[in-house]
Amino acid sequence: MESLYLLIPLSIVLALVIAVIFWWATRSGQFDDMEGPAHRILMDDDRASRDKAIPESKDKASS
Repeated sequence: MESLYLLIPLSIVLALVIAVIFWWATRSGQFDDMEGPAHRILMDDDRASRDKAIPESKDKASS
């Protein structure tokens, strides 16, 4: 029974700390865009790398 005098206030403090961390995370924008990074991985920019390679090959062919 005496351990409850320590565990109950400790659990309340822990719950408050977790609530403050969650509040900070939502206010700072941590959960704004959950799908954007997942879609960015799938969308490669292959066309841009091919466009960069084409002018280099034209320069080599003309010399």
